[in-house]
Amino acid sequence: MSRNLVRPYFPVPPQGYDQGYFAEVIRSFSVYLEQQQNPGEGRNTFIVLTDLQNNDYGLETGALFEVDGFVKITKANTPHVVGSSGTGGVGSVTVTIA
Repeated sequence: MSRNLVRPYFPVPPQGYDQGYFAEVIRSFSVYLEQQQNPGEGRNTFIVLTDLQNNDYGLETGALFEVDGFVKITKANTPHVVGSSGTGGVGSVTVTIA
């Protein structure tokens, strides 16, 4: 396992019904499910991210996306709206060619 997890113990089944056996199986599955739902730690010296989307639409908090060559992290209070842009102008300019 890549996350250094201790594998849960699944006992050998008895010939007939045994309440203790089923209790151990349920406990082992509970440990397994908890391990699978915990993302664990990550430490990498090399990583390649391909096909990242270019905005945070639909991503969970903490997910990665790319905008103009920069990898960003989705935050709940900092949206990156798709197609967000703006223009403005003040006054006018006259160009004379002589």
